[in-house]
Amino acid sequence: MEEIKHGMVGVNGIRMHIAEKGEGPVVLFLHGFPELWYTWRRQILALSSLGYRAIAPDLRGYGDTEAPSSISRYSCHHIVGDLVALINSLGVEQVFVVAHDWGAIIAWYLCLFCPKRVKAFVCLSVPFLPRNPNIKPVESMRALFGDDYYICRFQEPGKIEAQIAQVGTAEVLKNILANRKPGPSCFPEENAFGIDPENRVTLPSWFSEQDLSFCATKFNQTGFTGALNYYRAMNLNWEMTAAWTEVQVKVPVKFVVGELDMVYTTPGIKEYVHNGGFKKDVPLLEEIVVIEDAGHFINQERAEEINAHIYDFIKKF
Repeated sequence: MEEIKHGMVGVNGIRMHIAEKGEGPVVLFLHGFPELWYTWRRQILALSSLGYRAIAPDLRGYGDTEAPSSISRYSCHHIVGDLVALINSLGVEQVFVVAHDWGAIIAWYLCLFCPKRVKAFVCLSVPFLPRNPNIKPVESMRALFGDDYYICRFQEPGKIEAQIAQVGTAEVLKNILANRKPGPSCFPEENAFGIDPENRVTLPSWFSEQDLSFCATKFNQTGFTGALNYYRAMNLNWEMTAAWTEVQVKVPVKFVVGELDMVYTTPGIKEYVHNGGFKKDVPLLEEIVVIEDAGHFINQERAEEINAHIYDFIKKF
């Protein structure tokens, strides 16, 4: 794709695949679930043309990067360790970070653990979620949203993977990417992905059959277990981050979210973002942008707008 280069880098005991283009200050793009470096294809082209070195890895467990089998090897410390090793391999002290969904969660940990390595952070979809010392996250979500809440549904190893295999990777990716239903995302046990053979979901305009084929092929090769292990390590992350309870994130941040995003429309999130809680935890939060009529996969759905938001923020530093 327009001369995007691909390579493999040894990081933290695994081999990591990266896609990159351009010269200049590094912009590190971190994807979410169920995505790959490929989700940033339009941002890589845009930012590289504006004088930046755009780099997008497949995170641990995804795509062409190694996928350890043990859940414990998907802790926040492992993933942040991968990213610090990647930054070191580039020979730079600091990078700009742009991240979405699980990539954003990992980026918040990176900012929390290693703030001096991040020049500024453009966060898409998932705000900082402060650690609650009184309850583990999965138990909290189960109490609030029930067993069908997608994060709860993902916890049992092998179960959701079997349902994905039954339905088919392409169909699952299509249903997740096309979903614009606001509020907590629930996956009923009897039909987790809401597949209706009589009413097939059509791909959104911003994601072609070719895009779907590329991503489905990669997930068929690697499987979903590595990607799902991020969710299965959430309680482990909680245990491992007790020392960071109530610690503020001291990195300049711009937060961009779609009005219909399923995270933003989850009860309590809007209030946290807009009523002072977010700014209290992230004192260098400079901008909050809510894009009207946009869903969760905002960097693909509104690529040009997101490219502009990224550039307008990072060019100040």
